[in-house]
Amino acid sequence: MPVSTVIAKVDDEDKRNFSEFCSSVGLSVSSAINIFIKAVLREKRIPFIISQNADPFYFPENQAYVMKSVKELREGKGTLHELIEPEE
Repeated sequence: MPVSTVIAKVDDEDKRNFSEFCSSVGLSVSSAINIFIKAVLREKRIPFIISQNADPFYFPENQAYVMKSVKELREGKGTLHELIEPEE
């Protein structure tokens, strides 16, 4: 079967990280891209959710909670403190 070359511009760090990931799971970058293409063609859609709200932090209910908390702090309710990072 004849093959074609696909050229895509990718951030250098993303390319390096993607290459490392592919290698860690036993794939070449080319194989991973071919898996993606086959999934798109088989499913007739992008095989994962593409959403502006993919990060749960930005879900409307979470944003409403954050805004409520900010309002309470501005009204003098609650306690402001530094973020405590967990020890590793």
